[in-house]
Amino acid sequence: MKSTIKIILMFGILVFTACKQEPKKDPVKEVVKNEPTTKSGVTVVNYDQLLPWLEKQDDKTHVINFWATWCKPCVEELPAFEKLHAEYANKNVEVVLVSLDFPNQIESELVPFIKNRNLQPEVVVLDDPNQNKWINGISKDWSGSIPATLIYNKNERGFYEQSFDYSSLTQELNKFLN
Repeated sequence: MKSTIKIILMFGILVFTACKQEPKKDPVKEVVKNEPTTKSGVTVVNYDQLLPWLEKQDDKTHVINFWATWCKPCVEELPAFEKLHAEYANKNVEVVLVSLDFPNQIESELVPFIKNRNLQPEVVVLDDPNQNKWINGISKDWSGSIPATLIYNKNERGFYEQSFDYSSLTQELNKFLN
């Protein structure tokens, strides 16, 4: 009798474990897991998540400025990007400001800065510790210094590791619009 119960229990365990399947990964959840996050209304991305902003193949010309609130030359040139955003929006130009501010200072420094300056272009925070990957991925010529700007469209691409005033910025941009 005891051996029959033992056999039935072992058989039950065998059937239970044999029928147990690994849960299937939901591809939708896997994609969502790799989605940018939002912190205090600001989009936070790693380099792979930033790539769609850097590789658009549409009819627009894209101006991507890499900056930080702690970078004096970056802050000084922001009005040029603001003005460009306002004056070229109807000319199929998109301006995106990629902040390299420290992730732990988004709420204390970056968000108040954006609000106080009433920045209108889209602001995205790049939070990726693998600097060698994303610096080289954005431009082989980039030393990593900021401010830096990428201007591109589906036909050409230019990278500028320098500060801009409005005149020099529009001069470079117009090379892409002609």
